Amino acid sequence: MWLIVGLGNPGKQYQMTRHNIGFMCVDYWLKSLSGNTPDYRDEHKALTKKFKLEGEEILVAKPQTYMNKSGEAVQSLMSFYKIPREKMLIIHDDIDQGFGSLRFHKNRGHGGQNGVRNITELLGSMEYSRLKIGIGRPTHPDFDIGDYVLSGFSKEETLLLPKIFEKACNGIECFISKGFDRACTDFNGNAL
Repeated sequence: MWLIVGLGNPGKQYQMTRHNIGFMCVDYWLKSLSGNTPDYRDEHKALTKKFKLEGEEILVAKPQTYMNKSGEAVQSLMSFYKIPREKMLIIHDDIDQGFGSLRFHKNRGHGGQNGVRNITELLGSMEYSRLKIGIGRPTHPDFDIGDYVLSGFSKEETLLLPKIFEKACNGIECFISKGFDRACTDFNGNAL
């Protein structure tokens, strides 16, 4: 079984914020596969959806612990379903990448992303794959980073999200079917 985790914060007030791009990406993926809004199940401090893709069993998860404690849900799901780290992908926002850029990463530091920091702490390892989706940095240097990641997308950015998610979803499927290295080769770069 593969575990594909989108990071974000639960609650309507966070729904369309930059920090929730991981949630938004997995929602988009599931909807694109079935044509329907995903019917998640509540388990292990996460909303989950199980399905099969080309014979592979997939578990999509959206931790409901708030970003800073994402590792609690991830660790619990991995333990319960006996999922090895090699079969897990964490999808999250990255302020150090330009808006719309995609980067598969493995064995790297958290880069200030608190969800990733917590996952790494609880797993005791950085040896897992991530798909970082660039949200860019605020244009004004005095704009607080915490406020920025919890802010919404501009109208122009919102129109571009489907194109970014389309490429990210193709990358997720490549990661599952062809592996991490191939996903890096084919999908690292700008999605726009």
